[in-house]
Formats: sequence, structure tokens, C-alpha cells
Amino acid sequence: MRRRWHILVVDDEATMTESLAAWLREDGYSVDTASCGNEAIEKARAREYAIYFVDLKMPGGLDGIETMAEIRRLQPEAAVIVITAYATVDTAITAMKEGAQEYVVKPCHPQEISLLVERIIRVKNLQRENAILRRKLTRQYRFHDLVSKNPRMAEVFELVREVASQRSTVLIQGESGTGKELVARAIHYSGERGARPFVAVSCAALAETLLESELFGHERGAFTGALAQKKGKFELADGGTVFLDEIGDVSPKLQVDLLRVLQERRFFRVGGTSEIEVDVRVIAATHRDLAAEARAGRFRDDLFYRLNVINVRLPPLRERREDVPLLAQEFLDRLSHELGREVNGLSDEALRVLLDHDWPGNVRELENAVERALVTCKEGVLTAEDFAFLRREAQPPLTGVDLPPGLTLQEIERQYVAATLRRLQGNVKAAADALGIDRSTLYEKIRRYEIPR
Repeated sequence: MRRRWHILVVDDEATMTESLAAWLREDGYSVDTASCGNEAIEKARAREYAIYFVDLKMPGGLDGIETMAEIRRLQPEAAVIVITAYATVDTAITAMKEGAQEYVVKPCHPQEISLLVERIIRVKNLQRENAILRRKLTRQYRFHDLVSKNPRMAEVFELVREVASQRSTVLIQGESGTGKELVARAIHYSGERGARPFVAVSCAALAETLLESELFGHERGAFTGALAQKKGKFELADGGTVFLDEIGDVSPKLQVDLLRVLQERRFFRVGGTSEIEVDVRVIAATHRDLAAEARAGRFRDDLFYRLNVINVRLPPLRERREDVPLLAQEFLDRLSHELGREVNGLSDEALRVLLDHDWPGNVRELENAVERALVTCKEGVLTAEDFAFLRREAQPPLTGVDLPPGLTLQEIERQYVAATLRRLQGNVKAAADALGIDRSTLYEKIRRYEIPR
């Protein structure tokens, strides 16, 4: 195990360099040497070293601090140990601030060096084993960008594999934040259309006239502001897939137009006279019960049957709690890299907080929670205290809402949504996060209830 790790000793004193290298080689490590900072950096570019011993004072060229800074830029995971004969509190503080893992004073004692290196290598071995185990778990439970070890999700993965190369329309149903678009992308990229465009459009975020132009395009002069011809999503997705998110929110007129496209694969641009034919697979998604909406007359039953050729139902996160630790670690790995935070895991107490939460906003809420905890954390792991806001927000107060008796559920929802928007000064993203719904759903509620922003 030791021989897998390489060490570089950097010192302008040849006697010191060779002595230290000899001690380390006796312990079984592969050791290279450099007589100055520039030589060390060249060797760091050519090979990855687990540990660097760097002399603090090297006359001419780069000193130890400058050498260490460049090494850490090239190999951020490497451990740097500063060695010096001029030990002061100031130099020690400077070295540690610049990223040195340890600080050793000359003359160096072989036993001290051996114990120090052994301790660092032990930690690196554990980190390597954890990374390998994490990759194995991720491969085992991953399908494209979806991660789960829940049996119901395993059935979804298998269904996606079966239908990926078919042309049949797919309807994905599930609560907001369950990952419906990720499933749609997995279907598209697993099949024969994977090299062709995947075009997504939110049917809840746009008014009827804008959505019609967005889907089918328009001709120049078709309406005020139409200064040039524009291709719609169906044209742009020719040969690929159109993903219609929140299909349950489209108007009756657009339902008729979509039914014709599904039946004939043809349509007219807004203001156009030439029929356009496309080869497009349609994947639709909704948080609504479309069968119930069709029975109630709010959604065309013929369109529902056209959409519901293959039905995929996603369980909410509260029904797949075994995925919470897996997803939390997945988000932590990605977000810590994106945000530049050196946070490597979650404490057992933090995981307990996450497992106890009901996640009304599902996977999207969990991702937001991990990001928020990551931004404010003070340790190298996320703790229960970093997720204390989940307990505080579990029952958010109805600030600014006076609820008289006799209100319907819709009236209560309207006032609550309006109060949340007021509290957050009209910030739709923040309000959607606070309400545990996605932005397209919130836009639809704003429009339906005519809530001023």
C-alpha cells in the first residue's frame, strides 16, 4: 500500500535532502528530490505526489511559501509539510495560512518523520477507500442523472430502459420536485434519439398566446412585436424529443392544437399558412392527477389518452427515505466542488435530521437544503446544526394573513401564497423554495389567483 504513494523532498541543502529521502525510502516510500522551488514545480507538473516536504528558506528563485502555493494550485489534494531551521510563531502561522498541513523544525528526527508520514498516508488511504466505495455505490444506484436504491424507482429505471428507443408518448406524473425532467432526459438520452435535440418547455410559466408561439413558432407580423419569423419548440426538436412540463396547465385551445400534433405530427406556425411536418417524440409531465382532471372536464380526455400511452409515476421523497443519505451525499459532492467548499460528508446527527424531515418539496428541496447548509457550515462535515433551519421552517408562520372562518381551501391557499410573496418581496424563486413547490407551479398559482407581485 505504501509504495503507491510518492513523496517529493524540496531543499537547497543536499545533505538534508538526501538524508530525509533515505529515511523515507527505508520506510518503503517512493521518494524524489528537488534542490529548488522551480525544479519542484516542474516535477509536480510531471507527476502526482501524495506528500511534499518543502524547505521554507531557499535562496534564489522561489521561497518555500511561493513553492507551496504553486504546488497546491497544481495538486490541491497533496499534503505539504514545511521544514525550516528558523522556527518562529510568525513563520508557522504564515505556513499554515498558506495551506501547509504540518510544520517541522530542523534538525528532523527520523522517528518523528516516519510517524508524521504514516499518519498522513493513513488518512489518504481512508479517503481513497471512501471515494472508491462512494463511486461503487453511485454506479450501483445511478441511472443517468437519477440516483436511487428504492424498489419503486428501480422499476422506473427498468421502464425507462424498455421505452427509451420507442416513439410512444410518455406521461410522467409526480409531485413537484420529484425529478420528472431528469426522467424525461434519461428516456431521451438512453434511446436512439439521444444524439438529437432535447427541448424542454414549461407550460405553466407562459400565458396562452406566448405558449402557442413558443411551441409552434410564428411568422413575421403574426402579432404585435413579431418582427421576424421564429421557429417553435416542435421545429427545433425535429428528430428528437419535446418535453412538455406541467402539461395539465395548458388552456383548452392549446389542448386541441397539441392533440392534432400528436395525431398527425403536423402544425402551423402562428400566422402561418404552410403546414410543417416534424418527427418528434413527446414526453409530458404534470403534478396533477390528469385522469381526475379529465373526468372533471378540465382536461380533454382524448388528449389524456394520447399522452398516457406509457405512464411513469414517481414516488415522493417521503416514500423513498432510504434515498435521502444517497442524494444528500450526491448533492454535497457536486455543490462543494461548485462552491469551492472543502466539506466531505454529513454527521450521523445531520443525517437523522434529514431522515426525519417530510420533504414537501421533494428532491429539489433536499438539494436546496444541502446547498444552504454548505454555504453556512463552519466544519469539515455538515452537522445537525447546519440543518436547524429545517425544523424552524417545518411549520412556517402565516405572516400577514388574517384567516376568518368559512374560507374555502382555495381561498386559504391564495392568501398564503400572497403572504409568502409579500414576505419575500415578490422573489418568486425564494417563495417557491419556501412553499416547497417549483417556480412553474408558483407562476401558475399567481396567474390562477391573480396575485399581484
